[in-house]
Amino acid sequence: MAMTFSHRVCPETGLKVCRDAELLIKANAVVAIVFLAIGGLFGLLVALTRWPAVHILPADLFYLALTGHGADILVFWVIFFEVAILYFASAVLLNCRLATPRFAWAAFVLMLIGALMANVAVLQGESSVMFTSYVPMKAAPHFYLGLILFAVGALIAVFVFFGTLVVAQQEKTYEGSIPLVTFGAVAAAIIAVYTIASGAIILVPTFLWSLGLIADIDSLTYRLVWWGLGHSSQQMNVAAHVSIWYAIAALTIGSKPLSEKVSRGAFLLYIAFLPIASAHHLLTDPGISSEFKVFNTSYAIYLAVLASMIHGMSVPGAIEAAQRRNGFTQGVFGWLRNAPWGNPAFSGMFLSLVMFGFIGGISGVVLGTEQLNLLMHNTLYVTGHFHGTVAAGTTLAFMAVTYLVVPLIFRRELILKGWCKWQPYLFGIGAFGLSMFMMGAGTLGVARRHWDMTFSDAALSFDYPPSAFLMMGLNGIFGVIATVGGIMYIVIVVGSVLFGKERDEAAVKASPVVFKGGGAVVASHGDAATLKLPGTITLVSVFFVSFVLYYYINWKFLSEVWPLS
Repeated sequence: MAMTFSHRVCPETGLKVCRDAELLIKANAVVAIVFLAIGGLFGLLVALTRWPAVHILPADLFYLALTGHGADILVFWVIFFEVAILYFASAVLLNCRLATPRFAWAAFVLMLIGALMANVAVLQGESSVMFTSYVPMKAAPHFYLGLILFAVGALIAVFVFFGTLVVAQQEKTYEGSIPLVTFGAVAAAIIAVYTIASGAIILVPTFLWSLGLIADIDSLTYRLVWWGLGHSSQQMNVAAHVSIWYAIAALTIGSKPLSEKVSRGAFLLYIAFLPIASAHHLLTDPGISSEFKVFNTSYAIYLAVLASMIHGMSVPGAIEAAQRRNGFTQGVFGWLRNAPWGNPAFSGMFLSLVMFGFIGGISGVVLGTEQLNLLMHNTLYVTGHFHGTVAAGTTLAFMAVTYLVVPLIFRRELILKGWCKWQPYLFGIGAFGLSMFMMGAGTLGVARRHWDMTFSDAALSFDYPPSAFLMMGLNGIFGVIATVGGIMYIVIVVGSVLFGKERDEAAVKASPVVFKGGGAVVASHGDAATLKLPGTITLVSVFFVSFVLYYYINWKFLSEVWPLS
């Protein structure tokens, strides 16, 4: 039986919004955006330094900025935001109270202290060990301690999420199965437990090593366990942003998944195979068996990729089915032309979907193939792939859903409506260019971690082809474009929260942000029950043709290297 709890009923979605969950969603989302701003500034400095004509930072400050950029974007920004997503997907979508709010606030405080501590350590200049922080490079003890505190806080937040699911089930606040968006959040949370456990296993002894209490950390063991953290944390992002795709599609046009069972099965594939598909970072490590490498770069990666391909067809298919149900039935792509492209939540979501598939997805398969990986292992191609997944995929999806969070959770009108419409496109174009030109430079052999591609201070000189310098120049230009898009996002969100008009009943009726019935759709279980999707089939066919051609081209590149053996 449901217990009474402090809540309000959202006038647009009809969902009960737990007051405790609402405050925690706000707190985590705001802090996430602060770290996005800090990490974005570090990222701009990195991009300008890698631009040979600008080369703004000396080596020591470059690695400081690179470390801060990796920690703030790949860890703090996304995980703070994902915690907000977990509370929304549980307490709000299931119409229940949040379990143990005090523990949730303790988690938030630990995460905030840890993130601040790690940033202080980086800015002090003693912890420029980059995102991977491979030993024997040693950071200041409070750098590792900050990461450990953050991880403990995040783990507590995940268990608060699980506890909220139990509360909802025991108090029968929903009927049937949990919504697909909540199921996707469960997948992200399960991967998070594995991720945080891997981090604890390796970061705790590394912290003790930095204090001098442990004499040595084996570098091969460190790399193996660390990538259980490093790679899985990004797969947690994938599960989270795919859930956001489904949520935005439901809220903006009322779409339902093509098949609940198939989509849920794809999330289960993420849980089973994504955490162990990290061996492509370790293919040159001598201490790992060939059998392990072959399994991870074949069966494991294939099944993980299959999950993303399922979602890659299901989400646009759900959108097409909903649009045709809404009356947009003209031709193959009438549903797409008449989509709400002026709504930044929808446009950001769809751009995230397309770029994650075509850039992050295809490049991920190439990097995850043992033979092809050797072409661009430890080159800038790897960083380009990261930006195709985390920037073009995850970050853009999180930006998109913020355009719903501000009016629905903060209950504020968005300011600068013109900026709102253009911001996803500008950031998307910037992220697209960053990813493509870094991958292009990496294909030409540009090193992943070196601050100066001219090797001006090296004892032995090396000259990259002129096209590599062109790629890095274009990478810098698109880095500036992405930064402008990021600044627009921060100005819009912060300005709306601080100065936006309060959304009262009149404002909700005058300018609704949720499709009629969208709240019920996102919080319920059900299928679109159609496969008559000519537009989606065409788009998916274009994707597969692109994938096969690019895959073939890389095998062709590999065949030109074989004679060296």
